[in-house]
Amino acid sequence: MEKEIILEMKNISKRFGGVHALDNVSLTLRCGEAHALVGENGAGKSTLMKILIGLHASDSGKIILNGREVLFKSVRDAQEAGISMIFQEFNQVKVLSVMENIYLGREPKTKTGSVDFKKMYADSLSLLKDLGVNLNPKTKIRDLTVAKHQLVEIVKAISLNAGIIIMDEPTSALSKNEIEYLLSMVRTLKDQGKCIVFISHKMEEIYSICETVTVLRDGKFIYTGKVSEVPEKELIRMMVDREVNELFPKQESAIGEVVLQVKGLTVEGEFEDVSFDLRKGEILGIAGLMGAGRTELMESIVGARRPNKGEIYFKGEKIINHIPGDAIKRGIAMVPEDRKKNGVFLKLSIKDNVLMSALKKCMKGPGIKKSLEMRCFNEYADKLEIKYSSLSQACKNLSGGNQQKVAVSRVLNADPEIIILDEPTRGIDVKTKSEIHRLMSALASTGKAVLMVSSELPEILGMSDRVLILHEGTQTGILDRKEATADKIMELAVKTTRMGA
Repeated sequence: MEKEIILEMKNISKRFGGVHALDNVSLTLRCGEAHALVGENGAGKSTLMKILIGLHASDSGKIILNGREVLFKSVRDAQEAGISMIFQEFNQVKVLSVMENIYLGREPKTKTGSVDFKKMYADSLSLLKDLGVNLNPKTKIRDLTVAKHQLVEIVKAISLNAGIIIMDEPTSALSKNEIEYLLSMVRTLKDQGKCIVFISHKMEEIYSICETVTVLRDGKFIYTGKVSEVPEKELIRMMVDREVNELFPKQESAIGEVVLQVKGLTVEGEFEDVSFDLRKGEILGIAGLMGAGRTELMESIVGARRPNKGEIYFKGEKIINHIPGDAIKRGIAMVPEDRKKNGVFLKLSIKDNVLMSALKKCMKGPGIKKSLEMRCFNEYADKLEIKYSSLSQACKNLSGGNQQKVAVSRVLNADPEIIILDEPTRGIDVKTKSEIHRLMSALASTGKAVLMVSSELPEILGMSDRVLILHEGTQTGILDRKEATADKIMELAVKTTRMGA
C-alpha cells in the first residue's frame, strides 16, 4: 500500500539567461519515505529544490503541499510550512558559534527582548546530545572541521521540526562511522513520518535508505519509480546517458624512481612519526577515518602546516616548505579538500581561476598572449569537460562539480611533478568522478606522482598503486594494490597497532 502523498511539484520549468535549467519537471514526495533525487552536476537537482524552498521562482508549474497549492516567496515561508534544506555548500556565519548558527534568525529572547544566550546554549546542547553529536555549542564555526560543519547543518535542519527535509550530498564530508550515524538518523526520521529528499551520488546510500528515486538529466525529467525496481547500472546509465562500465579507469603505468621521501614526520596533536616514499608514475592512496590526520599530513608536506619533527626529501634533497608557494615552486601542488574555502576564488571568473597558475606559460615577451591563454585554458577545460556559460562567469555560479574541475585545472596548469589531491571527487556526480579518475591515471602514466586522500574505499581500491593507512594520527600500514582489500584497510583504519609500514 502506497503512503500518503504530502507534496507534488508539477511541470516545473525555469530558465536562466534564456537557457533551460529545468524543463517541465515533476516530483512526488510521500510521508515517511526517503526519495532520492539523482543526476550528474548541472542536471537541475539543486535548482528544483531551491524553487521548492523559495530561493528561486519557477517560470511555470505549481507546488501542491498537503492538497493545497502553495507559493513560497522566501526560505522563511518554506520553513514555516515545514520544509528545510541542508545545502551541500555550507552557508554558515563562521565568526558565530555553533548555537548561534543553529538558531540564526530565530534566537530565543528574554522578557526584555534581548537574546537569551543561556536558553540557546541549553537548547542547543540538548539537541546535539539527542542526536549524538559531541560538540560544544559555544565553539566557533570557523574552528570546526568540514565534517563538523555538515553535522551542525543537519542539527539545524532537524531543530526546525520540518516535515520535509532536503539533504544535498549530506555524507560527502563524513567518515564511515558518521555516515552510518546519519543514515540511521534518516531511518528514524522516516519512522516519525517525515519525508527526506536525498540528493546523493553514492549508490550504496541510495539503495540503503531510499524507497523511491527521480532521475534528472540536463534539466529534464528522465525517470521516477521505486529504487528496488531499477538496477544500479541502469540508474547510472539514465543519469549520464551512456554506459559507465569503468568508474575507476586505472591505467598501468611504469613506476619509476623515488621523488618524495617523508621520514618520521610529526605535527603534534595531529599525526606522529609518518614515513613513506612516493615514486614517479605512482598513485599513493591515503586512507583512514575522519580525524585520522590525512589532510594535516598533506598540508605539512606543502607548507600549510609546520612539522614539529621529521624530514621531507624531494628528489633526494632535503626541503622545508615554509608556505605552499615554496612547494609550488619546487613542483609540488595540492588540490585542497574544501574547494569553496581553499580550492577556487569564488568571486573571480572561471578563466582567471584556471589560468592563475599558468601565467608564465601564457607570456610571450613582456606581455600575455591571448592565444597562449586560450590554449592553456582549453587544455584542462576540455579534458575535464567543464561546463560554463562564458569565460567571465564567476566560479561562485558554477555547480559544485564544475568548481572541483576548476580547482583541479588550476593546479595542473602549474605542471607539478607531484600532485596532491585531497578528496578529489567529494560531492560530485558519477560522470565527473570518472573524468577526474581518468585524468589522474593519465597523469600517472606520464610519470607524474600522485598523492590521493579519499574517504571512499572504492576510490582508494580502484585508483591506488599502494595505500597508506592512518588511524588517529598513527600510521598503521602500507598495502600494495594486489593485497589491499576493503577489510584489510578498515582493519588498519580502526586500530593503533603499526603493521607493515
